[in-house]
Amino acid sequence: MASPGATPPSTRKPTSQRLAALHAAGQEEIAVNGMAAPGSGVFSPSTREHSTVQVFRYSSQQLKETGQTNILAALSQLSAAVTSSPFGGMGSNGFNKTMQLRNLGADQTLMLVNGKRRHVDANFNYYQAGPNYGTDPADLSLIPVSAIDHVEIITEGASALYGQDAEAGAVNIVLKTDTKGGSINLQNSGFYAGDGQSFDGNADYGIALGHDGGYLNMAAQIDNQLATNRSGDYLGSLYFAGDPRNATASKDVQRLGGNIRMLLETASINMAYPVTENIELYNTSTFAHKNIIAPETYRAPSNDNVVRALHPDGMEPMWHAEEWDFQVNNGVKVHQLLGMQWDVFVNYGRNQQINHIVDTDNPTMGLASPTSFYTGQFISTELDAGFKSTKIFKPPVLPRPVNLTYGFDYRFDTYQVGAGDAASTLNGGVPILDGPDAGMLASAGAVDKFGIPKEAGSILNRGVYDGYVNLDFYVTPQWEWTLGGHAVSYDDTGTHPTGSIGTRYNVTKNLAFRANVNTGYRAPTLAEEAFFAETTFPTYRTAQLPVASNWAKVLGATPLKGEQSRSYSVGVDATLLPNWTLTANLYRISINDRLYNSTQFGGASVEALLSAAGLPNVLYASYYGNPVNTTTNGGDITTAYVLNTKKAGTFQFRFSLNIADSEISHYNATPSILKNLGLSAFNRTNAEYLLHSAPKNIENLTVNWKFGRFSARVQEQRFGAYTFVAAPSLTQAQWTYAGPSYITNLELGYDITPRWHAAGGAYNLGNHYPHMANAASRAALQNAFIYPSNSPYGFNGGMYYVKMNYDF
Repeated sequence: MASPGATPPSTRKPTSQRLAALHAAGQEEIAVNGMAAPGSGVFSPSTREHSTVQVFRYSSQQLKETGQTNILAALSQLSAAVTSSPFGGMGSNGFNKTMQLRNLGADQTLMLVNGKRRHVDANFNYYQAGPNYGTDPADLSLIPVSAIDHVEIITEGASALYGQDAEAGAVNIVLKTDTKGGSINLQNSGFYAGDGQSFDGNADYGIALGHDGGYLNMAAQIDNQLATNRSGDYLGSLYFAGDPRNATASKDVQRLGGNIRMLLETASINMAYPVTENIELYNTSTFAHKNIIAPETYRAPSNDNVVRALHPDGMEPMWHAEEWDFQVNNGVKVHQLLGMQWDVFVNYGRNQQINHIVDTDNPTMGLASPTSFYTGQFISTELDAGFKSTKIFKPPVLPRPVNLTYGFDYRFDTYQVGAGDAASTLNGGVPILDGPDAGMLASAGAVDKFGIPKEAGSILNRGVYDGYVNLDFYVTPQWEWTLGGHAVSYDDTGTHPTGSIGTRYNVTKNLAFRANVNTGYRAPTLAEEAFFAETTFPTYRTAQLPVASNWAKVLGATPLKGEQSRSYSVGVDATLLPNWTLTANLYRISINDRLYNSTQFGGASVEALLSAAGLPNVLYASYYGNPVNTTTNGGDITTAYVLNTKKAGTFQFRFSLNIADSEISHYNATPSILKNLGLSAFNRTNAEYLLHSAPKNIENLTVNWKFGRFSARVQEQRFGAYTFVAAPSLTQAQWTYAGPSYITNLELGYDITPRWHAAGGAYNLGNHYPHMANAASRAALQNAFIYPSNSPYGFNGGMYYVKMNYDF
């Protein structure tokens, strides 16, 4: 089975022309004496299809067809193995878009751009709700969608190919390398309910650099998203008992349950310049700036955290956050040096999140309280420098050449926690000014986002040495094997070797079987170790504690360990008919010492321990740890059929199914100090967040039709059952169990000219809402969420859109 792009030496073009053609195809040729070698070399940003690893590839056109302008939302329509909830969660969980692959954690999938590692975000999703809870992933939505040539999802063998932390797999965004022309895309959308208006504009343009196959592709995107609101009326009385305003005041005062207000600006450059026939310089750079305004929990006038003279009708604090993100990857590729191909690179990424809370107060400052506060910032950086090399050689005993790829890189990660302003953490000592509790003390600090105290400010860093080798060869003309391994040394968690064995047997040109065994290791991110956040309530606060802090240690926290994973899979690739393909896999992924947040411990004893350690008035607290081992068993099917007709046009049918069932196989010991207090380090509520906050099975059925200038796309999606736990305080009987749901997506298009395309469509055409949360769940959050916030298709109802695309 030939490697993509391979051609006999007699038909090869000069190196400069061949370089341009291969970049345009997203492939590269690897051949010795006219015979294709397996595997991929260091020049291709893509992963070879039809090999021992499973690769799902989605083109830019397929991404556009979904009507989504966010890459993760588009992938969740194209692949049943991907879940990306439109609502990220409450608090800072909603700041960044996340995705899950095979129902594992959002940061258990390795994110790549042009085959190079993407840096993680500074934001840690600490709030106890939603499928991205307790994760710290990279955010691929900060890359312009117009810059993308195609996206690859690699589910088997990714830990050997790209990094041992690819436990669920890897997502590789491959950018465009066009040398002529570009596109302009405009889209306007909104929800049936009349809110959430969004405008998205994106464009790309490519030019040739020099005359020897170089290219420069530039892209940009602006997304302006207005807020939605699906909160219910406030429960209970707004004012004190006996106040006549309770009978007349509107209780439509909450805005927490909806999409946030967001302005996102992104840009990218992807370029390569052949210096000689043998040497190529390249640069890939991305930049993003995001502003968000997110409503927080409404505080009624009767709430003692409200300085009523400043907010006579209560207050809904608004979280204002700003994000700056960039990544620059520079390198040089050498086609032949010492009989090998080389890629030497330096990659630097930085993500900064700056936080303010406005329309609020610090009740312990009384009438002198500001109404806006700077609550702190988080900065994450990654420097990655190294090389990759490919050697092709032909042993006489093997039927094809052997591909040996190896490399080494050094990564230096930092994470900075910056303190908020003094007023955001100050205990001003002013008692409650009025009401039944006048003279008593409220909780100190800015409401709803307590600032980061200077004691929690920190700068962590870590050095990582990563070496790998991968051997790809055929033992017979039909039987391919891959052997790979990583040895990675971390400054803080030691050295960890991992390996991978993959095989593929091509029974015929239309039928092949695959099998893979992989081990992996994922170290905790620095944000998981150092993140700090507090939320204020009338008489107490809750806190997410840095695991290395004295505050966490008095509650039994110990240094974090990395996750150890083992995965096994078997699969089949088949062409059943000339236009009908099928791919199917069965897999098992076991993870020991899984990284996750602890139970939210609470009570007078917890408050006393934290107060003695220098953190007073915190009644509930949690920290990151290694509480459990998990096992995920699953399978997926993907099939596509193309029907060409003379009178009715072309139909393409696609069906994908993924089932991933995760279970806890072992609970690690609860620290003795917690056990003595009668507390569990990982209770049933946390287990539910971990295992069932996203559906374990998803099915997608899509039909694309093209006839002359007309086109249509219709998709039916089925999402399996999941659980909504509105608050840690709810008992199991009070959880909401959401049953399966079906939604329909539709797009109708027309080619005004060969280069000018217009379309209109709808996501969730039938305006379907998830099952309403039960009464206990709604009451736990004062009716701020009347639908499960972790619904895999959101809870905003139907969304319509119109769009224009012009290629030039």
